[in-house]
Amino acid sequence: MAKWVISIISSTGSWGIALLMFLENVFPPIPSEVIMPLAGYMVTNGELSFISIVIAGTVGSVLGALPLYYAGRRMGEHRLNEWADRHGCWLTISRNDIESASRWFDRHGGVAVFFCRLLPGIRSLISIPAGIKQMNMASFLAFTAVGSAIWTAVLAFLGYWLGSSFQKVDEYLNPISWVIFGGLAILYIVRVIKQRRQGAAKQNA
Repeated sequence: MAKWVISIISSTGSWGIALLMFLENVFPPIPSEVIMPLAGYMVTNGELSFISIVIAGTVGSVLGALPLYYAGRRMGEHRLNEWADRHGCWLTISRNDIESASRWFDRHGGVAVFFCRLLPGIRSLISIPAGIKQMNMASFLAFTAVGSAIWTAVLAFLGYWLGSSFQKVDEYLNPISWVIFGGLAILYIVRVIKQRRQGAAKQNA
């Protein structure tokens, strides 16, 4: 997988990073913990600049947060929970996920958007309650951008800091990352099946 990600970034540059980070937020096929360190490593080869990859990663993350924000804003909590019960399994979003993110938002307000952008697992979901509560768009974008910039910069610096050693790491990372990806794919399928059964049970109850 590592070589595949590197090939995409090599052929598309910063646009590829932005696209991968956008997809990671909407539907996480490849986590940012893989994308940005690999992009940081490519800086050491002179293919990209550090600033450009951080900007690209941040832009992709911010754009990826908007669909979930607007989903929450337009549908509201009740309709969104019903949608999650019926179809959320395809995006691995459940009612419990939405309610958990909502509690974070209720407890910490708009600042939760900033802090949650630094937390794997809830980074994308926090956009939903922000939309449900109709958080001011300018504030949402500002908190999302700052949190995303810090997250992408830290991950990119990790890859940059490893530098030439990353080539040796890649020899082990590439096969291991495919195993991890395969495991995540299996977990995704299991979760889809489980949520579909739970949704069917609720509809029949």
